[in-house]
Amino acid sequence: MLSKKTKYALNALVYLARQAVKYDKKPVLISEIAREQRIPQKFLELILLELKNAGIISSKKGKGGGYYLLRPAQEVDIADIIRLFEGAIALLPCATHKYYERCEECTDERTCGIRALFKELRDETVKLLKQNTLADLLQREEDLKAIQNEGLVE
Repeated sequence: MLSKKTKYALNALVYLARQAVKYDKKPVLISEIAREQRIPQKFLELILLELKNAGIISSKKGKGGGYYLLRPAQEVDIADIIRLFEGAIALLPCATHKYYERCEECTDERTCGIRALFKELRDETVKLLKQNTLADLLQREEDLKAIQNEGLVE
Protein backbone atom coordinates (compact mmCIF):
# COMPACT_ATOMS: atom_id res chain seq x y z
CA MET A 1 0.00 0.00 0.00
CA LEU A 2 1.29 3.47 -0.84
CA SER A 3 1.92 5.90 1.98
CA LYS A 4 -0.05 9.14 2.21
CA LYS A 5 3.17 10.95 1.35
CA THR A 6 3.48 9.11 -1.97
CA LYS A 7 -0.19 9.52 -2.76
CA TYR A 8 -0.02 13.25 -1.98
CA ALA A 9 3.10 13.55 -4.16
CA LEU A 10 1.31 11.91 -7.08
CA ASN A 11 -1.76 14.13 -6.58
CA ALA A 12 0.40 17.27 -6.44
CA LEU A 13 2.35 16.25 -9.55
CA VAL A 14 -0.80 15.45 -11.52
CA TYR A 15 -2.18 18.84 -10.49
CA LEU A 16 1.02 20.57 -11.64
CA ALA A 17 0.87 18.65 -14.93
CA ARG A 18 -2.77 19.64 -15.46
CA GLN A 19 -1.99 23.29 -14.73
CA ALA A 20 1.00 23.17 -17.12
CA VAL A 21 -1.33 22.03 -19.91
CA LYS A 22 -3.92 24.71 -19.10
CA TYR A 23 -1.56 27.63 -18.45
CA ASP A 24 1.62 26.74 -20.34
CA LYS A 25 3.92 25.94 -17.41
CA LYS A 26 2.87 28.85 -15.20
CA PRO A 27 4.14 28.26 -11.62
CA VAL A 28 1.47 27.21 -9.11
CA LEU A 29 1.30 28.44 -5.51
CA ILE A 30 1.71 25.81 -2.82
CA SER A 31 -1.45 27.08 -1.12
CA GLU A 32 -3.44 26.43 -4.31
CA ILE A 33 -2.10 22.87 -4.66
CA ALA A 34 -2.81 22.17 -0.99
CA ARG A 35 -6.35 23.56 -1.20
CA GLU A 36 -7.29 21.95 -4.52
CA GLN A 37 -5.80 18.56 -3.69
CA ARG A 38 -6.79 18.56 0.00
CA ILE A 39 -3.22 18.11 1.21
CA PRO A 40 -2.05 19.63 4.50
CA GLN A 41 0.16 22.54 3.43
CA LYS A 42 3.02 21.87 5.88
CA PHE A 43 3.18 18.24 4.73
CA LEU A 44 3.02 19.35 1.09
CA GLU A 45 5.97 21.70 1.65
CA LEU A 46 8.13 18.73 2.68
CA ILE A 47 6.92 16.65 -0.26
CA LEU A 48 7.60 19.40 -2.78
CA LEU A 49 11.08 19.93 -1.33
CA GLU A 50 11.86 16.22 -1.91
CA LEU A 51 10.51 16.44 -5.45
CA LYS A 52 12.59 19.56 -6.05
CA ASN A 53 15.75 17.93 -4.66
CA ALA A 54 15.10 14.96 -6.95
CA GLY A 55 14.98 17.26 -10.00
CA ILE A 56 11.34 16.57 -10.83
CA ILE A 57 9.98 20.04 -10.07
CA SER A 58 11.39 23.49 -9.49
CA SER A 59 10.15 26.71 -7.99
CA LYS A 60 10.18 30.38 -8.73
CA LYS A 61 10.18 32.98 -5.97
CA GLY A 62 8.40 36.31 -5.92
CA LYS A 63 5.44 37.62 -7.86
CA GLY A 64 4.18 34.98 -10.28
CA GLY A 65 6.15 32.38 -8.38
CA GLY A 66 5.29 28.88 -7.33
CA TYR A 67 6.09 25.31 -8.31
CA TYR A 68 6.27 23.77 -11.77
CA LEU A 69 7.41 20.57 -13.49
CA LEU A 70 10.97 20.63 -14.77
CA ARG A 71 10.27 18.06 -17.49
CA PRO A 72 7.22 17.51 -19.66
CA ALA A 73 4.57 15.33 -17.98
CA GLN A 74 5.15 12.56 -20.52
CA GLU A 75 8.74 12.22 -19.27
CA VAL A 76 7.91 11.74 -15.57
CA ASP A 77 7.18 8.06 -14.97
CA ILE A 78 5.29 6.80 -11.95
CA ALA A 79 7.96 4.25 -10.97
CA ASP A 80 10.44 7.07 -10.28
CA ILE A 81 7.97 8.85 -8.02
CA ILE A 82 7.13 5.71 -6.06
CA ARG A 83 10.80 4.81 -5.63
CA LEU A 84 11.57 8.33 -4.42
CA PHE A 85 9.08 8.12 -1.56
CA GLU A 86 8.70 4.39 -0.92
CA GLY A 87 12.08 2.94 -1.84
CA ALA A 88 11.82 -0.54 -3.31
CA ILE A 89 8.80 -1.45 -5.39
CA ALA A 90 9.15 -5.20 -4.71
CA LEU A 91 7.35 -6.77 -1.76
CA LEU A 92 10.38 -8.81 -0.61
CA PRO A 93 13.89 -7.47 -0.05
CA CYS A 94 15.42 -10.36 -2.02
CA ALA A 95 13.22 -9.54 -5.03
CA THR A 96 14.17 -5.89 -5.35
CA HIS A 97 16.44 -4.60 -8.05
CA LYS A 98 17.85 -1.40 -6.57
CA TYR A 99 17.47 -2.24 -2.87
CA TYR A 100 18.44 -5.92 -2.76
CA GLU A 101 18.87 -7.64 0.61
CA ARG A 102 19.22 -11.36 1.15
CA CYS A 103 16.46 -12.93 3.28
CA GLU A 104 17.86 -14.32 6.53
CA GLU A 105 15.81 -17.52 6.45
CA CYS A 106 16.56 -18.39 2.81
CA THR A 107 18.73 -21.45 2.27
CA ASP A 108 19.12 -21.12 -1.53
CA GLU A 109 17.65 -18.08 -3.22
CA ARG A 110 18.57 -19.44 -6.68
CA THR A 111 15.89 -22.13 -6.23
CA CYS A 112 13.47 -20.25 -3.99
CA GLY A 113 9.99 -20.39 -5.53
CA ILE A 114 8.78 -17.53 -3.33
CA ARG A 115 11.57 -15.23 -4.53
CA ALA A 116 10.96 -16.23 -8.17
CA LEU A 117 7.25 -15.39 -7.92
CA PHE A 118 7.88 -12.03 -6.25
CA LYS A 119 10.60 -11.10 -8.75
CA GLU A 120 8.09 -11.78 -11.54
CA LEU A 121 5.51 -9.64 -9.74
CA ARG A 122 8.10 -6.88 -9.29
CA ASP A 123 9.05 -7.00 -12.97
CA GLU A 124 5.44 -6.66 -14.13
CA THR A 125 4.71 -3.91 -11.60
CA VAL A 126 7.81 -1.91 -12.54
CA LYS A 127 7.04 -2.34 -16.24
CA LEU A 128 3.51 -0.99 -15.77
CA LEU A 129 4.65 1.91 -13.58
CA LYS A 130 7.50 2.87 -15.92
CA GLN A 131 5.30 2.90 -19.00
CA ASN A 132 2.81 5.22 -17.28
CA THR A 133 3.64 8.88 -16.85
CA LEU A 134 1.98 11.95 -15.39
CA ALA A 135 0.61 12.64 -18.88
CA ASP A 136 -0.91 9.14 -18.94
CA LEU A 137 -2.60 9.77 -15.59
CA LEU A 138 -4.09 13.00 -16.96
CA GLN A 139 -5.34 11.13 -20.03
CA ARG A 140 -6.87 8.41 -17.85
CA GLU A 141 -8.77 11.10 -15.93
CA GLU A 142 -10.09 12.58 -19.16
CA ASP A 143 -11.10 9.15 -20.48
CA LEU A 144 -12.88 8.25 -17.24
CA LYS A 145 -14.72 11.59 -17.22
CA ALA A 146 -15.83 11.04 -20.81
CA ILE A 147 -17.08 7.53 -20.01
CA GLN A 148 -18.93 8.81 -16.96
CA ASN A 149 -20.49 11.66 -18.95
CA GLU A 150 -21.61 9.25 -21.69
CA GLY A 151 -23.37 7.15 -19.04
CA LEU A 152 -25.24 10.21 -17.78
CA VAL A 153 -26.38 11.34 -21.22
CA GLU A 154 -29.03 9.16 -22.83
